[in-house]
Amino acid sequence: MNTALQVGDLCKTYVVNKRQNHVLRNINLNIKEGELVAVMGPSGSGKTTLLYTVSGMDSVTSGRVDFFGRNIAALKLRESSRVRLCEMGFVFQQMYMLKNLSVVDNILLPAYQALENKSAARRREKDELARALMHKMGIADIAENDITEVSGGELQRACICRSLINSPKMIFADEPTGSLNKQTSGEVMGELVRVNQEGTTVMLVTHDARVAAKCDRVLYIIDGQINADRALGKYEGEHTLRDRERELNNWLLDLGW
Repeated sequence: MNTALQVGDLCKTYVVNKRQNHVLRNINLNIKEGELVAVMGPSGSGKTTLLYTVSGMDSVTSGRVDFFGRNIAALKLRESSRVRLCEMGFVFQQMYMLKNLSVVDNILLPAYQALENKSAARRREKDELARALMHKMGIADIAENDITEVSGGELQRACICRSLINSPKMIFADEPTGSLNKQTSGEVMGELVRVNQEGTTVMLVTHDARVAAKCDRVLYIIDGQINADRALGKYEGEHTLRDRERELNNWLLDLGW
């Protein structure tokens, strides 16, 4: 497999009241194309900061971030924004959507922004893709609803559709199930697993071992450093989940989780 993301000696330091806060310290990691990788660790360990810096949403203090062979840490702001828009997808715990747009229009917004040829034909293609994605996610019937008229699980599936609308090379997800109940969390994670099985690389931050147990690999970060890496292999279905979750929980306990 080719490398999707390669991070070398990544550091991130914030200065608050003239004091340096070293949030990430010499991070080195590799994610292969087609992998589904979870990042776990205690609160304040640097999980979300890691996700934001390797995806270009936040700048790095030092180090290199190669995204499919290109050092995005060295890109100019406009170039970096274009990479995030056209080559990456994002799913967050807070489902950021515009209240004045319908569900389908929220999904379509980044697609229209990415179009260089804004002809009616190209817009129709994106319209058809958005509705096809919603159908695949089982939410085609809420396309025209306001975002206040749907459930949290439906809205998060819509966010996954939005993350896929520009056919990204990789999806970055920050606690994508964090605000959902157990059943809905399982359904949403199932959609991310399916997206990954169809070929999209996924990196997600989670505190939920049941979510992480469905991933190929789990990275454990503490005090801004990755100090453990556990390979679980490809998830093969609910019949394997209990054993995978037990294996992962034992590993996490050994790490002081």
